[in-house]
Amino acid sequence: MADTIDDSQNVDLTEDDLEEGSKGDLIKLAGQLRDRRNELNQMASDRASSRDELNAKTREKVDEAQEHREKRDELNEQVQEHKEKRNELNAKANELFDEVERMKQDLELGEGKNLDELEDEIEQLEFKQQTEVLSSDDERELIEKIEQKREEYRERKQKLEQNDDLEGIKAKAQEVRSKASQHHQKVTELADEAQEHHNQMIEAYREADEIRDEADDMHDKFVDAQEAADRHHEDFVRVQKRLRELDKKEERQRKAHREEKKEAAKEEAEEIYQKFKEGETLDTEDLMKLQKTGLL
Repeated sequence: MADTIDDSQNVDLTEDDLEEGSKGDLIKLAGQLRDRRNELNQMASDRASSRDELNAKTREKVDEAQEHREKRDELNEQVQEHKEKRNELNAKANELFDEVERMKQDLELGEGKNLDELEDEIEQLEFKQQTEVLSSDDERELIEKIEQKREEYRERKQKLEQNDDLEGIKAKAQEVRSKASQHHQKVTELADEAQEHHNQMIEAYREADEIRDEADDMHDKFVDAQEAADRHHEDFVRVQKRLRELDKKEERQRKAHREEKKEAAKEEAEEIYQKFKEGETLDTEDLMKLQKTGLL
């Protein structure tokens, strides 16, 4: 299908053609106008079909974009739900960890060395007592120091043993934090999926705009072809009207000619009849003329 109309194939009709052209020329011109009109009508029909197909594809792309939009919005709602749940769980975990820190402070477990460190210090001091030669004062001082460390170790261990809730709360806090992380992971996954649908929506709308531009261009081409076809049809109708006028004119001329011939025959017959009345002899041809006019 041509993108543009070949104007050189169009048929032009001037007023001189219409008024001065012979009947034969006008009949030929009418045929050319009819054929070109039909070609242009077919071209317009093809372009209308192409335009309609492009408009259908545009609607398909818009529908596709709308589906991606709805999916994106649905996923974003899920993202928001998981965010809210994650934030709730993180807030709960923070409360639990704060409670653990308060309990540590209450037990004075947050300061000083832990049990493993104290146990190492005690072992080092005992090894020193067993392997080094010390004066009585130094050894007594060392023994006192070892006893102090042992007492500190027993007290810290006892406090920990007496507060089993501390580890339980800590474990609960870690569990809640883990659940919050799971929701955060869902937030990331769903947000990525929502972004993908958003990108596909944008692409579908872009393609819809491109196809719509093609459809609009094809519509303009359809209008050009249809207008050219209509012009050829109008000129065809004008030629047909002129041909009918010529036919009527010819018929009037033929009728007038028949009337003239009839009148001439009548006058001739009257002259023959007058001769007959005057006693002249008539031949066969004269008698037949009188019979045709009803004078005999």
